[in-house]
Amino acid sequence: MDKKDKGLKFYIRRIKEGRLKEMFAQIKWIYGYGKHYWLHMFLYTLLGLVGIGVSLLSGLIAKDLVDIITGHQTGAVIKYFVMMIVYNISTLVINQFSNYLSSYLNMKVDAEIKADIFSKILVTDWESLTSYHSGDLLTRWSSDASTISAGILNFIPNLILYTVRFISAFAMVIYFDPSFALFAFLGLPISFILSRTLLKRMVNNNEKSAQMNAKMSSFNQEAFSNIQIIKSFDLLKLYVKRLQDIQKEFIGMRLSFQRMSIWTSVLFSTIGMLVSYSSYGWGIYRVWSGAISYGTMTMFLGLSASLTGSLNNLTSLFPTVIGLTTSAGRLMDIIDMPQEDYSNDDAAKEFMDKYKDEGISLELSDVSFAYKNGSESVFENASMFAHPHEIVALVGPSGEGKTTMLRMILSLINSTEGEAIIYNGDDKEKAKEIIPLDPSSRKLLSYVPQGNTLFSGTIAYNMRSVKPDATDEEIIEALKIACAWDFVEKLPDGINSEIKERGGGFSEGQAQRIAIARAIIRKSPILLLDEATSALDVKTERKLLKNILKDEYPRTCIVTTHRPTVLTICNRVYEIKDKKLNILDDNEIDKLIRDF
Repeated sequence: MDKKDKGLKFYIRRIKEGRLKEMFAQIKWIYGYGKHYWLHMFLYTLLGLVGIGVSLLSGLIAKDLVDIITGHQTGAVIKYFVMMIVYNISTLVINQFSNYLSSYLNMKVDAEIKADIFSKILVTDWESLTSYHSGDLLTRWSSDASTISAGILNFIPNLILYTVRFISAFAMVIYFDPSFALFAFLGLPISFILSRTLLKRMVNNNEKSAQMNAKMSSFNQEAFSNIQIIKSFDLLKLYVKRLQDIQKEFIGMRLSFQRMSIWTSVLFSTIGMLVSYSSYGWGIYRVWSGAISYGTMTMFLGLSASLTGSLNNLTSLFPTVIGLTTSAGRLMDIIDMPQEDYSNDDAAKEFMDKYKDEGISLELSDVSFAYKNGSESVFENASMFAHPHEIVALVGPSGEGKTTMLRMILSLINSTEGEAIIYNGDDKEKAKEIIPLDPSSRKLLSYVPQGNTLFSGTIAYNMRSVKPDATDEEIIEALKIACAWDFVEKLPDGINSEIKERGGGFSEGQAQRIAIARAIIRKSPILLLDEATSALDVKTERKLLKNILKDEYPRTCIVTTHRPTVLTICNRVYEIKDKKLNILDDNEIDKLIRDF
């Protein structure tokens, strides 16, 4: 009684905690994907039903064949033997075709769902997304999405097929000898009790497994991405030890799961054997008493195994549901985060087509911002503006908000107060059109962030990743503006030279210039350079910025820099100080240069 009360209290507590409501929401989310694949599930189910029909018919033929042999009806043996072969071949062909179709549908659905989830992750609010490690995101996208796709395609068809198989086998048993039906249900109460006991552990195991996979993926990704740092600081032994610790934790978890699986398998197998042996003994008794024939007994033994297997298969769907809802919950954590608003996409494209040749200005008025992690505000009532054919600089100590300001311009983060706009020309009062800065307006901007941002592939591949139709001549021209053509033209393969992962094969300064050329070739009206020339010498940096100024394209350029030596060629210089943006005059700029 106490155990029953304890189990009942557990389920009541879980319902109160909202687990049932949570699982319902997760199943509803899965259904949102599943409803697109009803035809796939119908084909899969139809093939399965045909297979069940052929299997049952094969059992009847086997029954008649045994009866014919034991009855010494030689003339009919060959006929039924041939029929048996034909049906077995038919079963083989159907199974192979079903497996092929199942593999094709699985891959197709998996690819489509992953592509959809990938696109949704990409439009998730950037600041919210940064709370997850990239390795965790990768695990959720690859592993959890595959669990969802496999479950969507298989769960409902399997539920139907296992149920039909059980009902059809049970109907045949009832038709030929109802007494055998009792043995099919011998293990059902025990299976039900075990399944209820194991349900809680299944939920915990799935959650722990997902967390452990994410932890392993995150460690591997960071380690391989930072091999240079690991080598430079001689951290080889430390990282091998860290890997071994994670592996030890992973192995311990898997062995714990394996022990539970072994225990469960032994119990269910024992139940299955008891049912089978009981059926076998009862069959012998019924044959010995003359109630049934040898063929009927053979058929009953097969049907008994089918009934027991169907029940076990139906029971095994519980872990599938748990795995599905766990994976759905992990993906919903990401997808249910705030999404970026691209509703102004058409308006932004039309705005760019109209005014890109005239030039576009940018203006921030009294903007304020604080990160969602509860830290104090970065800006309060900050204002700035930049016009075509200008280079505007942002200076200030590290951590004061230069990069944050560029992220705000890119709408990766959103101001809590104030206004951020763009308009045509260089005079707001005479502007024909003014639109807000939002995710849709990113098509008007090019961005070169800090660090190495090149893709693996050729130089041309990197350039065409932002302008797919770029000609070789356009690529070379952009490289010239970025002061990169001097070294690229000397490479054996020129613009078709390979760039390794993270810019491997090029110096930091060379990688920066290629990244700037990539931003230039896009011909965006606004160019943002975040410490993008930090690895260049002052002479090359000044030449590059002058090239941008001399370029006929009416580009508005905003740069952040720690080196004030290039500030003399900038049209305006804003200093980030005390959460404000203050324009520096010539004397203040001269003082920055002297104090550098």
